[in-house]
Amino acid sequence: MALFGGEKLIVGYDLGNETCQISYAFSDSGEVETVSQVAGAQEYNIPAVLCKRPGANQWFYGKEALRYAEENQGILIENLFGQALDGETVFIEGESYEPAALLALFFRRSLGLLSQAASTERIGALMITCEMVDGRVLEVLNQMVAAVHLKTDKVFFQSHTESYYNYMLRQPRELWARSSMLFDYRGNCMRAYQMECNRRTTPVAAFIRETAHPFYAWEPLPQEPGARQKRSQELDAAFLRLAESEMGENVESVYLIGDGFSQEWMKDSLKFLCRGRRVFQGNNLFGKGACYGMQERLNPSPAGKAHVFLGNDRLKANIGMQVFRQGEASYYAALDAGINWYEADHTAEFYVQDGSEITVRVTPLIGKCGKEARISLEGFPGDIGRVRVHFYLEAENVLAVEVKDLGFGEFRPSSRRVWKERIELYEGVS
Repeated sequence: MALFGGEKLIVGYDLGNETCQISYAFSDSGEVETVSQVAGAQEYNIPAVLCKRPGANQWFYGKEALRYAEENQGILIENLFGQALDGETVFIEGESYEPAALLALFFRRSLGLLSQAASTERIGALMITCEMVDGRVLEVLNQMVAAVHLKTDKVFFQSHTESYYNYMLRQPRELWARSSMLFDYRGNCMRAYQMECNRRTTPVAAFIRETAHPFYAWEPLPQEPGARQKRSQELDAAFLRLAESEMGENVESVYLIGDGFSQEWMKDSLKFLCRGRRVFQGNNLFGKGACYGMQERLNPSPAGKAHVFLGNDRLKANIGMQVFRQGEASYYAALDAGINWYEADHTAEFYVQDGSEITVRVTPLIGKCGKEARISLEGFPGDIGRVRVHFYLEAENVLAVEVKDLGFGEFRPSSRRVWKERIELYEGVS
């Protein structure tokens, strides 16, 4: 079904240090496509680089930037995302540039590739995915998006782990009902993600275990037959050992992504992976997963409604307060488990009597005992008053609760006092 008036794009943008990818759909349930730099081909990776023409305010991006740099006609700027996260000023030809501004320039230019489908002005919703999401990443991504002035406020962020989850939700259930596996091989690292579903809970709780392993630095296989065969055997044997150590018995499907799998070197490892399982190879899973994730937010699928994802970025506990409604004790739900911790935000107003403290209840979804945290309102003016309570997360494991005195109508003006408490949600998590 169409979500917006006219043809609006739902976009998934996979941002990395070396490349980016862009996927899109025309509705909240429509087919997801990935932008290719060459029509009719599957060249999804857009080099995440800029190139400045010497002595001129002329900039190129992606493959064109690499070409100008190779021909010594420009100054190449790489690692745009990493430099923006570091925040250190970039100097080019004696001039200083903010790294976040350079990243925003690349973002704007690369989005222009969507012209294959529609104008960027038609973007109705955007999900950006990257390897991990933390406070600094959110700060940089928000700056990047703000600089582009998109004509939508539907912009969200998620990690690669969550993009994998959303991708699997849109696959046939028999591929992931118990467990599925993803291997991502790029650079000198092999990342392994295993998604498992606990069907003893309602809704079904989905978890993804992620590990990273130093691996052979990826480079094209040698052309000389003997060296090529030796290199292939080394990669094959190493990957077989890693796959055997990572995979459990219930894995129903395996996905292989990243440039490291782009050449034919798997033999024994592929035989092992295919033993009772379906194996898929591609290169645009995270970008499509981001687009699917946006579709899920706008129009949850039956699978999405039946599952809750408890990844590292998700709140794994229900947060609330014990209050009185019409003289009877009642539970007030403030934050629900399953939302991204960096989107967890709730404000409510209450009346307090004998204002000495309020009690916040933390109830983990599974596996851990609940607890109560008492917040002292030391120095609260008067015996009764109205307060505004703001709940939000400062980190994955840190709940912040701010209580502001609003006074008591005509009887007492607000003292403007604010009490703040930080509560550790899960033991042993930093």
